[in-house]
Amino acid sequence: MSLSYRQPGVVLTDRRFTVPLDHADPAGETIELYAREVVASEKAGQDLPWLLYLQGGPGFGANRFVGRPAWLGRALKEYRVLLLDQRGTGASTPANRQTLPLRGGPAAQADYLTHFRADSIVRDCEAVRREVTGGAPWTVLGQSFGGFCTVSYLSLAPEGLAAALITGGLPALDAHADDVYRAAYPRMERKNAAHYARYPQDVERVRRIAEHLLQHEVTLPGGHLLTVEAFQTLGILLGTGDGSHRLHHLLEDAFVPTPRGPALSDAFQEQLRGRLSFAEHPLYALVHEAIYGQDARPTAWSAERVRAEFPQFDAAKTLTGDGPLLLTGETIHPWMFDTDPALRPLRETADLLAARTDWTPLYDPARLAVNEVPVAAAVYHDDLYVDTAHSLRTARAIRGLRTWVTDEFEHDGVRAGGPRVLDRLLALVRDEA
Repeated sequence: MSLSYRQPGVVLTDRRFTVPLDHADPAGETIELYAREVVASEKAGQDLPWLLYLQGGPGFGANRFVGRPAWLGRALKEYRVLLLDQRGTGASTPANRQTLPLRGGPAAQADYLTHFRADSIVRDCEAVRREVTGGAPWTVLGQSFGGFCTVSYLSLAPEGLAAALITGGLPALDAHADDVYRAAYPRMERKNAAHYARYPQDVERVRRIAEHLLQHEVTLPGGHLLTVEAFQTLGILLGTGDGSHRLHHLLEDAFVPTPRGPALSDAFQEQLRGRLSFAEHPLYALVHEAIYGQDARPTAWSAERVRAEFPQFDAAKTLTGDGPLLLTGETIHPWMFDTDPALRPLRETADLLAARTDWTPLYDPARLAVNEVPVAAAVYHDDLYVDTAHSLRTARAIRGLRTWVTDEFEHDGVRAGGPRVLDRLLALVRDEA
């Protein structure tokens, strides 16, 4: 039974759906999905077209909005919106260190998690669509990994789409994970250079923190082991519009004087715990590289292997000189399953996923080449998280796709730019731009 309730300016309805774990076995095991329906209060009784929102990730549940902020307010002017928690996230049969042991040991857990990629998410969406819209196609807005899912949607079930809107989420159609990370580390280096140019005082602050971590074992509240490499992953902040500023503020007051000498402050450590922990989104770590698996080649901890090709990210080597320490971001490493309590019980499961050689294709280039669904994509110039060159190559491979390439926003443009970003994409799919 669905439950409806109100927030300022909106009516919300909790929706739950039962879908197969494996869509190739519709009579087999099932899982439950959760989604939140949102409609403007003044339009609650109207027959409106549907817009499905697919969150970035992988591993993040849909936004828990209050009212109608950001892009949602613009969408509610003409759509009834469905905010879907993709399988394994939020309230949709969550997959984490607490629930996965119900599957059995690491091998069973790894087998289970092979069903948590974009192809399964698309099949979920189709099952939900038939129940929600009565079979009518809907518009999909895919942010980041949600955009990857949208390209899979165009490949697997374009008949379900009235239009597709993608923000920062055009994937490479045929790149191995190694190709993705070989493109990522140079982007990360550019983001570091831009940050240190803006905040030159942070060069010494970052070096001082790293030197402290090399000399002291630091365990954050909750049991997270803070290594130099873990500290370096704060560079993920540099991919968002205000991330450089937030990183600067985080670094300002890292140390306090103590009877034993300078130490990392409790406040700094608490903020780091919130930034570094995967407790809220463990699937991000577990299947992050699997979202690039499409053939018989294992991902084999790609980001870790490829990092060795970029020695400028080696903290110990950097600290022997006087140059800036480079931060990293949007990469998952095997040591994370040793340092993070939310991931430690899942290390063997993660190793098994990294070794798999039976990945199936997520995209259909032949079908995309004859696409008839109106598609528009915002591509952010020098996006930290999704390579711009890869995105533009994919844009050219999808028939009729129209791009808006901009340096006005970073990867989180749909949050920061909200109504303007959605307005622009809607105009593109409607041939109004």
